[in-house]
Amino acid sequence: MKGKKKIALVSLGFLIIISGVLIILFSGSKKTEFKTVKAQRGDIIQTVTATGNVNPVTTILVGTRVSGTIIALYADYNSIVKKGQLIAQIDPTPFENDLKQAEADLYNAKANLLKAEVTLKDAQRTFKRKQELFKRDLIARSELDDAETAYNTAKAQYEIALAQVKKALAGVKQAKTNLGYTRIVSPVNGIVIAKNVEVGQTVAATFQTPTLFTIAPDLTKMQVDTNVDEADISKIKKGMEATFTVDAYPDKKFKGTVAQIRLSPTITQNVVTYDVVIAVDNSHLLLKPGMTANVTFVTEEKKNVLKIPNAALRFRMPNTPPSKQQAVWVLRGGKPVKVKIKTGIGDGEWTEIVEGDIKEGEEIIVEIQSGKKTSSTSTGHPPPRF
Repeated sequence: MKGKKKIALVSLGFLIIISGVLIILFSGSKKTEFKTVKAQRGDIIQTVTATGNVNPVTTILVGTRVSGTIIALYADYNSIVKKGQLIAQIDPTPFENDLKQAEADLYNAKANLLKAEVTLKDAQRTFKRKQELFKRDLIARSELDDAETAYNTAKAQYEIALAQVKKALAGVKQAKTNLGYTRIVSPVNGIVIAKNVEVGQTVAATFQTPTLFTIAPDLTKMQVDTNVDEADISKIKKGMEATFTVDAYPDKKFKGTVAQIRLSPTITQNVVTYDVVIAVDNSHLLLKPGMTANVTFVTEEKKNVLKIPNAALRFRMPNTPPSKQQAVWVLRGGKPVKVKIKTGIGDGEWTEIVEGDIKEGEEIIVEIQSGKKTSSTSTGHPPPRF
């Protein structure tokens, strides 16, 4: 019995010793390590980005003032046209008939005017004769009054006939104008960038003028219409330079100048944007209407300034109270030190330091990294085997 108790005590002792050795061997302390980036000097370019579309500076919509059937087209996509050139023809037959009818109405009105003129002259002579006879007391007063009434009536009929002639003249002029509208001509020199009709198609100008062609007078001068967010619109100024790329030429940067900042907002799903127009020289004719442009506005640029990474501004040391003033953590002597700063412009990756006790080359903390476990003892021997 005593032997068994002795063995149990020895076993318990061995277990205590083993536990102690294992605790010593495998216990360690976690060491806090920081990821840092050095403060450095360099250039900072502050930009605003936006997307837009390339468009001609001016586009002319060519329509029709009359309804009818297109019987001929003399221009197509990309056709170069001159001012006054015939580009489409509407069937003129109905309008020629209207002109003939108007001319007939004018002829009839002129005939009625001639008749009214003859009647007026006759009534005028009769009235004068009656006046002479009345002065000699050869006719009664009533006979003179009848002659005067006939004269005034003839005069009124003449005025009506004269008005009818003027109306008929206007009808002829309108009929000629409508006939002229059947010839669709280019109002400017330019190139056709859109065609909306085909031969045989009927166009109706009842409520609004239908567009037959879209003509760009000059494709060597283009503009980019961009949508700039309301948060960035205050940074955009007229005359500011801008660069952009298009998918057709991803490796080529095009340059332009802000020509206009339009005040009318565009609201899409509660997002407010403003149209900023960029004037672009397209003398090389590489840009085509409708291309998507990725635009960059350079709002401010500073040379050789002290700058730190933006990640340092977002870093917060654990278990420290928040600071009302902007600050970063600097690693000095292996320990983190909080330094209050004042920042300037940024480019999305780096931010300018305007004020603060930070020198070029100092390690700025941007992140905490968990360190490896280190043993509290180091014997150089492997753990015992049991």
